[in-house]
Formats: sequence, structure tokens, C-alpha cells
Amino acid sequence: MISNITHMQREIEEIPEAVARLLDGSGAVLAEAGRGIKEREPHFVVTVARGSSDHAATFMKYAVELTAGLAVASVGPSIASIYGRKLRLDGSACLAISQSGKSPDIVAMAETARAGGSLTIAVTNTADSPLARASDYAIDILAGPERSVAATKTFVNSAVAGLALMAHSTGDEALLAALARLPAHFGKAIACDWMSVLAETIEKQKSLFILGRGPSAAMANEAALKFKETCGMHAEAYSAAEVMHGPLALIGPDFPVLALAARDASEPSVAEAADGLAAKGAPVFVTSALANRATRLPHVATGHPLTDPLTLIVSFYVFVEAFARHRGLDPDTPRNLRKVTETV
Repeated sequence: MISNITHMQREIEEIPEAVARLLDGSGAVLAEAGRGIKEREPHFVVTVARGSSDHAATFMKYAVELTAGLAVASVGPSIASIYGRKLRLDGSACLAISQSGKSPDIVAMAETARAGGSLTIAVTNTADSPLARASDYAIDILAGPERSVAATKTFVNSAVAGLALMAHSTGDEALLAALARLPAHFGKAIACDWMSVLAETIEKQKSLFILGRGPSAAMANEAALKFKETCGMHAEAYSAAEVMHGPLALIGPDFPVLALAARDASEPSVAEAADGLAAKGAPVFVTSALANRATRLPHVATGHPLTDPLTLIVSFYVFVEAFARHRGLDPDTPRNLRKVTETV
């Protein structure tokens, strides 16, 4: 077992402070960019991102569609960098998310979007980056240095920045107030113990499903990636609805399921799916008090349906970092990976 405190652990513990720093230090530019989006009155939104940043973009897709009523589409960066195609994006807003702001394909797509008539907003942890310079507005997420290959605080800050942008653009005071309360909620989420509940069951298996629905589906995607990165385990994310189709064939006593349910309109359906899978003999763990058959995990309710999924991923980060060390792995240095991946 790796006994030393890892960079990943320190960075998870920094999340409350990092979010508070973002809301304070980048509050003015978030408000300015939000006003810019409101003035543009976009007909639709596109996102450009890869990896954990793309999971933050998926989270924003649900958030924007649910609250602003705007359709959101993910644009493949290779459309610009590899295929050299220009898109007709007049009347849109483009949200480009990248920790480093250096990946050539992300930068190329942001430049193409801007040239195609889109209002471009960069969300990055590197203020003076090529992506920031290529965009109309640049949001510094102020997460501070992140040394672990597995992104944690940068993912959370990217998602929070996206919510703040939307709240400012729509004048959503309730969401802004919920964001201000998040640092305290994250502190409680870090204290949630999933390790003692999950580890013994999961360590015996080679693969698992992670479920979500709505905004929490993005958290399921992020959690599945972190299992692969830090624990060398295969994990697949599915909607709690989609898993009831073809993937259901894999479910049984030797196939664990982790269901991430937020306190929103999807919670009853996620809890029902978790109980249904548990009835088929699978070991199922769910973050909901509505479940009867599945094992309930401790979770922190934030009082707002859009901030609730974020406390779930923070509690998961604490678990997966500890679980990697439990397996004798160093979560800071996953095999074959490095911190900045500059795809073309």
C-alpha cells in the first residue's frame, strides 16, 4: 500500500479553498462574460473539450438545457485540426474547456468557432494560454497548480465556473447563492466515508458500471475515467435508463454498480434502477435514501439540483484516491499517462 500523502489527496482537500478562490478572484470576469452571453442572445451553445474537461462540458450541457432552454452540442476538435472544416456557428456561444489551454486541437476549434461567428469563452487554469488568447472571454479557474495526473480540483472548478457563467447570463440569483455555499458543502463531502463500504466488494472485481442521470451522468463519466486512470480498473458509465437495455446482460453477482443520484427530478428513477439491479443479484451502491435494496452511500445535499452532483464527485475522488493506494498503486502517476496531453 502507498502510505505517503499523494498530490491527488492534497488537491482533493484543496477543493473547498480552490472554489472559494475562483468565485472571489474570477467573479468579475464571470459576471462580464455572463452579460456578454446575455447580450448575444445565442440560439444554441457548443462545447469544445477532451477528457475530464469534456465531462465538465457534459455537465454544462445538462445545466444549460435544463435552465436556459438552449440546445447544447459537443463539437469534435478534430473537425478543425484534422479535417480543416469550418462550421457555421453564427448566433451561438462556444464554451472551450482546457486545464492547460495548450492542446492544439482545442485551440484550433476555438479559433474556428470564433471565426464562424460564435461568442467564445475559454475556461482554463492557465490565464495566459493560447486558448485564452483565442477567445472573446477567458475565465481563469484559479485552481492553483495541479501536480497529480488525475484532474480533481480543476474539474470541479471548471464545472463551477460554467454554472456561474450561466447564472450570471440568466440572472439566476438562487444558483449564485448555492454556488457561494459550495465550499462548505465540499468540506463535508470530503469527510464522507465510501472506502469502508465499497472497497471490499469492488477490489474482487475487474470491471463495474457507474450510473447517473441528467447532470449526474457527467459525474458518472468522470468517475469511470478516474477508476481507469488511478486504479487500473475497467469502469463504464451509463445513464440509469440506458443500462436497462443491452448493458443489463452483464449484470450479476460478480458485477458491481455505483449509482450517483443527485437530489433532483432524476433521483427516484436512479434509485429505482439501483434497486432493480440489486434485485438481479448485483452488488449495487447508491447515493440516495430512496433506495431499498441497494446499499446506501453517505452523501451531502446542497439544497440546489445543479450543485448537488458536484459534492458526489468530490466524495468519489476521496474514495478512488484511497482505493488506488489500497491496491498498491500511486494515483499521481498512472501508467502511460502524463499531465498535459497536447492532441492535434
